[in-house]
Amino acid sequence: MVGDRPCRRPAKPTGAQTRRPMSHPVPPARRPELPPVHGAVICVAAPGLVISPEHGQLTGQGVDGIYRAGRRLLSRCVLRVGGRDPVAVQGRSLGADRAGFTATVRTGAEAGPDPDIGVERIRHADGTERITLRSFAARPLRLPVEISLGTDLAELAAVAAGQGGPELPAGVHAAGLRWSTGEAQAVTAAEPAPDDALASAGLLRWQLELGPGESRTIELRTTQDRTTRAPAGQVINPLADARAEGDDPRAEAWFRTSVEDLRALLLRDPEEPGDAFAAAGVPWRLGLAPAESLWAARMALPLGTGLAAATLRTLARTQGAGPGPESGKIPGPLRGAAPQLPPGCTGTEATLAFPAVLAEARRWGMPEAEVARLLPAAERCLDWLRGALGEDGFLADPDPGPRRCETQAHAHRAALLGADLLAACGRPGAGEWREWAAALRERFRDRFWIDGPDGGRPAAALHPDGRPLPRLTGAAAHLLDTGLLGGGRLAPGLLDPVRAEQLARLLGAPAMDSGWGLRSMATREPGHNPFGHRSGAVRAYESAVAVAGLAQAGFEKEAAGLLRGLLDAAETFGYRLPEMYAAEQRTAGSAPLPHPAACRPAAVAAAAGIHALAALAGIRPDAPEGTVALAPLTGAPLGAIRLSGLRVSGEPFAVRVSRLGLGMVEEAADVLQLCGR
Repeated sequence: MVGDRPCRRPAKPTGAQTRRPMSHPVPPARRPELPPVHGAVICVAAPGLVISPEHGQLTGQGVDGIYRAGRRLLSRCVLRVGGRDPVAVQGRSLGADRAGFTATVRTGAEAGPDPDIGVERIRHADGTERITLRSFAARPLRLPVEISLGTDLAELAAVAAGQGGPELPAGVHAAGLRWSTGEAQAVTAAEPAPDDALASAGLLRWQLELGPGESRTIELRTTQDRTTRAPAGQVINPLADARAEGDDPRAEAWFRTSVEDLRALLLRDPEEPGDAFAAAGVPWRLGLAPAESLWAARMALPLGTGLAAATLRTLARTQGAGPGPESGKIPGPLRGAAPQLPPGCTGTEATLAFPAVLAEARRWGMPEAEVARLLPAAERCLDWLRGALGEDGFLADPDPGPRRCETQAHAHRAALLGADLLAACGRPGAGEWREWAAALRERFRDRFWIDGPDGGRPAAALHPDGRPLPRLTGAAAHLLDTGLLGGGRLAPGLLDPVRAEQLARLLGAPAMDSGWGLRSMATREPGHNPFGHRSGAVRAYESAVAVAGLAQAGFEKEAAGLLRGLLDAAETFGYRLPEMYAAEQRTAGSAPLPHPAACRPAAVAAAAGIHALAALAGIRPDAPEGTVALAPLTGAPLGAIRLSGLRVSGEPFAVRVSRLGLGMVEEAADVLQLCGR
């Protein structure tokens, strides 16, 4: 969860409120725990979502079910064959939007212990399920088949809080069952139509005849209305169909899964259905979280600028206007977060990311007309930044609150890339912002760096009274992520070369590198928790930021170590990295432990795979100037690798990195010329 912060402080009591006796203090309300989903099989094609247990039977318990736009359309779908429950054999993801479940049934038609019926269930995120029964028996079988259905039509937020409610009474539909409340309805239709439908029991029944080796298929379609087909879930895809291939075949699988998952999370903006953005993640945050949507779009720029442009347009429409401290600010998450869901963001990180993403998207080839259309919103973000700076010269998030080191890095990047954007577009203020950034660098090095006998470290934050918080956290990786300027140059960072080298050494040491990725807090720091979101767990996107930042700064050994750990973790998770997972130290024969409540897939975790693998090639485009530079990792930590189907200047782009770490452009737009670093 990128930059999660509390959105508001508790309201102060007023005189009209009843005061409780001091002798009977009321304990603070506890946030209900999110149900564990790490063992679930999840498929998504936003806004469609299906959460299934590994055995495949939707029992009506927990958060399992078929959802659309946050509404549970079906919570129970239990199959019985020949009066028996199938024995689960395997449940697995078959792609971002579908899952498969295999089971067997022993009907007793044949002597011995072997099953004589195979059951395959293919469940899609659009609410479609195909159930195929195949006979292994040597003689014809007549099988009674029952499917028990039910739902509460509850919102996911209520289900997550354990408030899903009782099942609703069903009514008979022409080819299945339907349920309705005052505000919602759902229909499950079957093909072929059942021989019998019992609304009172929620049952559909068939009598199927199967000869030896024969199979029969029943298709269920669950929708919000009485249409005969489930509607498609995905928006027009703005992401290029890119691929990776090379010596390590896992890179291809990771890259492909990352692209598929990011594509599956795309949602339309209700105000402008032609614009798509990446939802934060499932199951808890299938909606717009501005910082995460922008981070995902930025890390996916090698797949084209379409997602970045649409996301920026969507957020520009939400930007604060008029006088006041919120003018120019991008608001926090626009999802309807219930109390049990993760805390919202203040919007600070998204506001700082806006001009930086626009500036980098221009370098990757966003059309100048689109840049000009979005430039006023970027200028308003910079204006907000100027007014939000505290008296100490740093930016708090939230205000009043700590001055986090990563927030200063985001502000510095916004200033420098914003200045580059203003200068390129002939707008005033570029020189002023460069001076502003230089002054921030001086203040940061003076106030945030904590000297020590081991070389020192950056403070995680400054308290409002100016005291540094001397903890080493993964957020320090953002200090190395400076952003792309023209001519393949990188923006200067908040750290000088000596301190950047010290930070690289710290990030690559075992206290921070778990062997599976970067910890969000070093192991020996007070309050370290290997499962803690900000206190120890590996956050996939932050690890990818560290890989790219270390590579760009020339610390290839540390970058390669983190990259290999991420790839190993991705393999363990079926190449679908969760947004975070436990940072237990890697040992021989161990595996990364899932976080029970983490979103998977998550936009920033999916985009992290694209970002980390693209860092191997070090692609630095400058589409307005018609150039592209390559700065590949010379150590070639994954051997030779080829990335094809990328987009630079709106045209296909392919690059190969050899086992010697030499980069070569194999395909590019005619207007692009290869230049030095």
